Amino acid sequence: MEEKLVKELNEIFGLKEMDPKTYSPLALAYIGDGIYEIIIRTIIVSKGNAPVNKYHKKASQMVKAKAQADIMNIIEPLLTEEELAVYKRGRNAKSATTAKNASIIEYRMATGFEALMGYLYMKQEFSRMFQLIKMGLEKNVEVTE
Repeated sequence: MEEKLVKELNEIFGLKEMDPKTYSPLALAYIGDGIYEIIIRTIIVSKGNAPVNKYHKKASQMVKAKAQADIMNIIEPLLTEEELAVYKRGRNAKSATTAKNASIIEYRMATGFEALMGYLYMKQEFSRMFQLIKMGLEKNVEVTE
């Protein structure tokens, strides 16, 4: 199913296959941020109909830098060597933006998390991406309540 989705996306829009190894960590974080947001919104909306402001409030809580850093603390020991290297490249990348409501450490960890999500998305390793997010969310009680 996932491969079909990406294949159709590529065909309809005339896109070429993306090799995540050729992208900067901040480019990976850019796409990873969007993918993670879609996953979180899907989870929230699937729990039932609610006013949009409630959806937004819950999603904002789950996608903020601190929440992503907390998830990274949970999943980091579970990463493969390759995934850990991608995370570290993202974490150590020099970004032009700064954290609004998070420490610099949390912000950098969140950037690394987003880079990892972008990398897994571009590699079409959707099951692994979902698995890591699920593990992080299940153990991060503050975010899921």
